Amino acid sequence: MIERAMALGREAEGMIRTLAMISAEDGRLTRLYLTPEHRQAADLVARWMTETGLEVSEDALGTVRGRLAPSSGTRNAVQRLLIGSHIDTVIDAGAYDGTFGVIAGILATREIIRKHGAMPFGIDVLAFGDEEGSRFVTTLLGSEAVAGHFDPAALQIESSDGIKLADALRLYCKDPDAIPSAAYEPGEAAAYVEVHIEQGPVLEEAGEGLGVVTAIASQIRYSVTVVGEAGHAGTVPMALRQDAFSACAEMALALERLARSHADDFMVGTIGKLSLSPGASNVIPSRIVFTVDLRSQSDARRMEAMSALRAEFLAIAERRGVSTWIEQTYEAKAEPCDPALQAGFAAAIAAQGGKAIHLPSGAGHDAQSLAALCPIGMLFVRCRGGISHNPAEFTSIRDMGLAVMALIDFIEKFDPLQEAAKN
Repeated sequence: MIERAMALGREAEGMIRTLAMISAEDGRLTRLYLTPEHRQAADLVARWMTETGLEVSEDALGTVRGRLAPSSGTRNAVQRLLIGSHIDTVIDAGAYDGTFGVIAGILATREIIRKHGAMPFGIDVLAFGDEEGSRFVTTLLGSEAVAGHFDPAALQIESSDGIKLADALRLYCKDPDAIPSAAYEPGEAAAYVEVHIEQGPVLEEAGEGLGVVTAIASQIRYSVTVVGEAGHAGTVPMALRQDAFSACAEMALALERLARSHADDFMVGTIGKLSLSPGASNVIPSRIVFTVDLRSQSDARRMEAMSALRAEFLAIAERRGVSTWIEQTYEAKAEPCDPALQAGFAAAIAAQGGKAIHLPSGAGHDAQSLAALCPIGMLFVRCRGGISHNPAEFTSIRDMGLAVMALIDFIEKFDPLQEAAKN
């Protein structure tokens, strides 16, 4: 067993390293949605799918699909198991986030073809292009379309380089009017499963390579603007300043305090992006724009916390003589993973000699969007130090191989009729 796992893991590592060479920047990995690098990566993934024996297509939002038809004459001919993840990255990224899930799906499906030819149900391997939201101020565009919930208003969103999504799609040789055709028909998808690195330290602390995801956290994002008054850094007394940055710093600490006070809900709060003007060392900042990312396992607690945080931000602004306004830019509700799919992954982990650790995901995933279409399940894979969204991101060959083998075992025992009966 371990020899086969190591062989599959080495294949996965080689494919990951090949994909990691496709980047917009020398010396670091940056691959954003609808860029030439996305096109290159999508073409490489499509080639791997074709070599595996899958029928390849690409939808109107650039999601690459590799399809394995069901064995002929089966009752489940219209039922499909969807396996997916993403091939876009954050800026200065690690190599494993998202891409390993796509590669695991390709390798597992290849083994299914070698052993069985086909299953009594269809299999689609999906490679989404916009899970990270690093280029446009939105995320999960491809998976939202697959689930039939794409918001046409997103077509007017501008990228960080000033291009509207609709125009970026056209430059990518896609037709925005064809987006509705990306959706699966109701009842066509029996389930969606995703293999993903954990991006946290729980599995490493437990000494286990694989884990079963119980739920995906809710999250909300805001853009916060603080406006004060510029002034000379040497002549305006501290008590008379309207310093936008000092107000922002106090707001950041308020966010940290609030998230720490809700640790039982796995709540986390982050200010990940900030811009300051006028931006001179001898001038009091007059304007700050920063982002807030707030996540929790509970939608209700997250909403309560954000309401309290908004009130505190306004109080800080009033006390410091600055003005502020808060604009919501993104929201995703918490999504539980299907109990039967959790049980299937737990059994697959046990079949590889592991102990199934059950844990929630604080990160967002394409599975959140697919929950509107069908039951979802996720398999987590240990990553060193829990580090992700960082060039130091690393998952061992052994753990990747065991994850592929667990996915193969899961597919072999998957029964879409049981899922249909539940739902």
